[in-house]
Amino acid sequence: MVKTKIKPILPSLRKKKRYIAFEVISKGKIAEFEPVSKEIMRAAHHCLGMFSMADAGIMPLANKWDAEKQRGILKVNHKQVDAVKASFVFADKIDGKEVIIRSLGVSGILRKAENNYLKEK
Repeated sequence: MVKTKIKPILPSLRKKKRYIAFEVISKGKIAEFEPVSKEIMRAAHHCLGMFSMADAGIMPLANKWDAEKQRGILKVNHKQVDAVKASFVFADKIDGKEVIIRSLGVSGILRKAENNYLKEK
């Protein structure tokens, strides 16, 4: 049997992505990323609905979560950045703690988002 490789998608046909750096503001520390990710997805589903959420292609990046500063990065489709940022308003509780999720900035390059927003202050 001959193994054939699947051709990669041409760059012009790929969906463009943006990285949203965000911060979770709460009275107590939230060490784990999983509850944060679930709350962001729940809020996006509540605000955008299933089809727009699928179009946004929200992907929380667990390895970019900084538990000390409570900051992280989401990967989203470039056309849905404003809608995803607006959905942060609907996130209210994580692990029983009242929270506010705020956007720190948006970048098209992961390293730039990491350096500019996660490592500052």
